[in-house]
Amino acid sequence: MTRPLRSPRSLRVLAVGAALALTAGCGSAGTGGQDGTGTVRVGVIPIVDVAPIYLGKEQGFFADRGIELALESGQGGAAIVPGVVSGQFQFGFSNVTSLLLARSKGLPLKVVAAGNSTTGDAEKDFGAVVVPADSDITDAAGLAGRTVAVNTANNIGDTTIREVVRQAGGDPTTIKFVELPFPDMPAAVQQHRVDAAWVVEPFLTVTTRQGARPVAANFAGTDPELMVAAYFTSQQLIDSDPDLVQRFTEAMNESLRYARDHPDEARRILGTYTQIDAETAASLTLPRWPTEINVASIQRLADLAVRDGLITKEPNVRDLLR
Repeated sequence: MTRPLRSPRSLRVLAVGAALALTAGCGSAGTGGQDGTGTVRVGVIPIVDVAPIYLGKEQGFFADRGIELALESGQGGAAIVPGVVSGQFQFGFSNVTSLLLARSKGLPLKVVAAGNSTTGDAEKDFGAVVVPADSDITDAAGLAGRTVAVNTANNIGDTTIREVVRQAGGDPTTIKFVELPFPDMPAAVQQHRVDAAWVVEPFLTVTTRQGARPVAANFAGTDPELMVAAYFTSQQLIDSDPDLVQRFTEAMNESLRYARDHPDEARRILGTYTQIDAETAASLTLPRWPTEINVASIQRLADLAVRDGLITKEPNVRDLLR
């Protein structure tokens, strides 16, 4: 029997509230878009997705453009967004739905570079919905009426899950989503505390090694070209130091190309900023790292956000782009 999980939404609410409060009059620290030490700070999440920026720093792509890069880990986009708005970070990394939600609340954010994308392969993507080995759920439609764990409610996880359930003929309005940190999901699935969980690498590899079965590829199923996340900055930094923004974007694109062309290097560097062991790093599925910003897939996520009630008014996607 599935045991209920509490939904810890207070941190996200506080973070959004802080971001809104910081919108007025708060810009980048220091001069020239850098802090008092001349360092450019980027808020990132310690996950597989951001391997390119760590590689780019190691390879000197940022230093070559006069950028002394400091990468600072945040708990998620909800913490990084207000950090960029306030000037704690000059740039940040977040999933696209979080950025659409922030923009819909009037936060002056702009995407400057692609982050990562689905592989487009429903059989081998870097994220999936998994169920216990003995579950009677066999496909996306079977998730209707069940309890599904996501890391953040009302965000990219549940909107894409609703979409693939809808496509499979199930009723997405009957799904009960509960919030659970990704590291806690393997145990929750194994112990049947949830009917299913949406996991991304390396937790997808961890859960399947424990016997869990993937039943839905929510990213690839929503759009085989889906751009999942992006690097962003504030409008104030774009206005005050457009040269820095351009140099960062160029270095980030070179980093994305390097990670794409050197997957073994991307796997290696995971061990420098996460606790992923070498064996897991060697076997997990990497996301795609294109340099193009996929506007059509951003629009797809915007449409889903409106359809599922995350945003009340259709956003102008172009407003999010630099």
